[in-house]
Amino acid sequence: MNDIHHQPIAARIDWLFDLARRHGETFRSPEAWLARQRYQAEHPTAIAVLKCMDGRINIPVATNTPAGILMPFRNLGGMFDLGWPHLGEVVAHHVQRMVGAGRRVLFLITYHWSRGNPKRGCAGFGYDTGAAIAHTQQIRRQMEHIFGRGHGTVYPLVCGFETDEEALAIHGSDGSVLDLAGLSAGDLATLEPRLSTLLPDMPAQMRADLLPLLRGNLDHIAEIRAQTAHRERQLDIEHREWVICIGRGFDFLHTPNLALIIGPYSPDLADPVRKAAGIIESNMRAGRIPDDGFLLLASVPYDEIGVDRARAELKARFMSGFAANVVAQEFPELANLMTTRTAVLDWNARQMELLA
Repeated sequence: MNDIHHQPIAARIDWLFDLARRHGETFRSPEAWLARQRYQAEHPTAIAVLKCMDGRINIPVATNTPAGILMPFRNLGGMFDLGWPHLGEVVAHHVQRMVGAGRRVLFLITYHWSRGNPKRGCAGFGYDTGAAIAHTQQIRRQMEHIFGRGHGTVYPLVCGFETDEEALAIHGSDGSVLDLAGLSAGDLATLEPRLSTLLPDMPAQMRADLLPLLRGNLDHIAEIRAQTAHRERQLDIEHREWVICIGRGFDFLHTPNLALIIGPYSPDLADPVRKAAGIIESNMRAGRIPDDGFLLLASVPYDEIGVDRARAELKARFMSGFAANVVAQEFPELANLMTTRTAVLDWNARQMELLA
């Protein structure tokens, strides 16, 4: 993985699409499908995660949760506003679909930070963890405005993610925090009463479905600490992004400092595209990545063939052209080094299909 950043751009692009292919094959395997079916039967709460584009924020891995269980919403800087028309529609549609199937919905509204070095925190908030927490609290209030404050069906939960040990920190409505980094395997038996005290307004079934994530995170933290003790884990990874992703369907890109992911949510998409292009240009000038090119990848998922897929094609082509035009206008020299790929994603199979 460390060597891929120094490969020629053609080799890097081939590697990335091979990564997407392998991710899809694993997702579609019988064992993975059965694991998801069994998990959802045992834990019916639908769980979605609002998170930063940072590849370190891999909640399924950090909680030992099967792939495909947690619904991701990713955006540059982890910044969201439910007043954005498209984001509000996507979130509301997801909730309505889950509720129509008889399921409650838990939203993990995440921020991230580093205990060892603030500069390993979230650059989108200027490494200001307090500002990041305030933003997640604002999203929580917006969700309560839309779905109600009783939390009987939809529960917005603020959740921190400490990237050094990949530990979760669960925020209670009264301001208290359950930091899993402060617990150990011996505290497993106390998780349920701790969670009941922290989140007394959360439905019992939802708490029961949140508990496996916390137990999995305790196991994961122990694994991370073992790696650190043996010096197998590198924390200080400099920015070496060489991909700009716009759209959705980038679950396979949980790789630190490789891609800048822009969700299609903000009404001002030009601003994050400019910021991402500026980061790519800076990486090239500093020699952190080769200056022979970068990839602009647009992707739109679809649920059904026919109309839904056809509409996804148009959306993907629009976003690809829009982002490429912003780069060409703002960074004309960088645009000469840009390779553009446009794709749709069969969401149910996690199969990416490149468009001609």
